Amino acid sequence: MANNLLKFGSLPVRQTAFFLCDMQEKFRPLISYFEEICKSASRLTELSKILEVPLIVTEQYPSGLGHTVPDIKTDHAVGIFPKTKFSMCIPEVIKEMEKINNLQCVVLFGIETHACIEQTAIDLRGRGLNVHVVADSCSSRSIEDRYLALQRMKEMGCFITTTENVIFKLLLDKNNPKFNDVKHLFKNVTPYTGLCGVMSSPSRL
Repeated sequence: MANNLLKFGSLPVRQTAFFLCDMQEKFRPLISYFEEICKSASRLTELSKILEVPLIVTEQYPSGLGHTVPDIKTDHAVGIFPKTKFSMCIPEVIKEMEKINNLQCVVLFGIETHACIEQTAIDLRGRGLNVHVVADSCSSRSIEDRYLALQRMKEMGCFITTTENVIFKLLLDKNNPKFNDVKHLFKNVTPYTGLCGVMSSPSRL
């Protein structure tokens, strides 16, 4: 029964990993809604720590582009891996994935949506995994690129989700013993990141 629910977007906490992609300092002035995306990504990494969901982090060419922004805490990550490939699915990451017992789902967030996020989603779907792309924790320089990439990933079978949706899917129940530890993460409304405007405009469709 539980496995049947995966195709509808279920997120079993012990069969899920979080992938944080390339949230680096050099991108801060370039990415649309970077500060808002950063706040949502920070909530997700904190959630992964509280619920003990494995967190895998990559950094694109860190010697030139810097490291993950300090706003996002990654001290509990199973690894922070430098890469030049756009997809996160480099050999070191795949090795970590194979250590996770019965991994079924990946919660994917970071930048850029139309490049590294999308190519990671393609590779993960190719490996048979259920991919949940967190729309309010992903962005690109261009809002059009971001929106169209989310559309493409939906068409390839990814779940396009939000930070709060991920929180509640992993908690499942108000009686979850970690509920009180997590509730501050959804106390405030997720910051607006521009998606509603682009989705509602006929010129974008």
